[in-house]
Amino acid sequence: MIYTITFNPAVDMVYQLDQLVEGGLNRSAEESYVAGGKGVNASILLRRLGHENRATGFLGGFTGQFIKDELQAEGIDPYFIEVDGFTRINAKINTRQATATEVNGEGPQIPQAKRAELAAFFQQELQAGDVVFLMGNKAPGMTADDFKQIADICLDKGARFVLDTNRDLLRACLASKPFIIKPNNEELSEIFNVKIESVEDIIYYAKKLQEEGAENVLVSLGAKGALLVAANGEVYQSDVPNGQVVNPTGAGDSMLAGFMAKYLETEDYAQSLQQGAASGSATTYSAGIATADKVYALYQEINVKEIK
Repeated sequence: MIYTITFNPAVDMVYQLDQLVEGGLNRSAEESYVAGGKGVNASILLRRLGHENRATGFLGGFTGQFIKDELQAEGIDPYFIEVDGFTRINAKINTRQATATEVNGEGPQIPQAKRAELAAFFQQELQAGDVVFLMGNKAPGMTADDFKQIADICLDKGARFVLDTNRDLLRACLASKPFIIKPNNEELSEIFNVKIESVEDIIYYAKKLQEEGAENVLVSLGAKGALLVAANGEVYQSDVPNGQVVNPTGAGDSMLAGFMAKYLETEDYAQSLQQGAASGSATTYSAGIATADKVYALYQEINVKEIK
């Protein structure tokens, strides 16, 4: 079974504007409401690519119910712990000039008892060979220990642990040997407090993360594609296809989910990177998370090369 965890999900209100007028009245040309949060995004793309999965985390109020309903409409089985308060709402404001402005809500407090309930669920349900995506930041009331606890359960149970989070939380989990991590270029610089200026630099510091425990390191390079430093020592780089940016939210989540979907089917690193890059681009060129048809169409346009 594949599980995704989103500790602090959101309803994303996505506005499309001709241009953003700061301090003035703005009228949307188009808007949409999207079940958001990094693990939620991954769940949706995985299901659209044919992989059943179970979405987990914490939800509250009418906004939390909206996310549950959206997941169930996608054919995803949700297991979320109910908390007091309301799941947050994020405003995503995109313009025709390809600018993106975001206002993210804080989210409800997560009591210790609720965190323990979710951990107990994984302690009971997880089996060897399962895959667990833990994605996004901690919710209010949580600490790095909550991430480390999930990572340790995965290590103990023999499950593949897929991690996409910020510098400090990532570092806290490296000793638990995540199967794959996905920093972007800027995050890789922050982790080591260095200025990364070349592909060689990216490879060098990705291998440093492998030395600390990560098996595979997938680095998002934005408009320059992505780079994978694999557990077997191979290194691959992808480009990106042409397209009109509509909404970049969820692109990195889609990349990681698309990569894992193909890897679980083939265990081929080059093909997995190709589908990961196609998935990230397809979501960037869509109002929400990409459809499978869009991913498969862009897959044919992605070039992957091995770097010796």
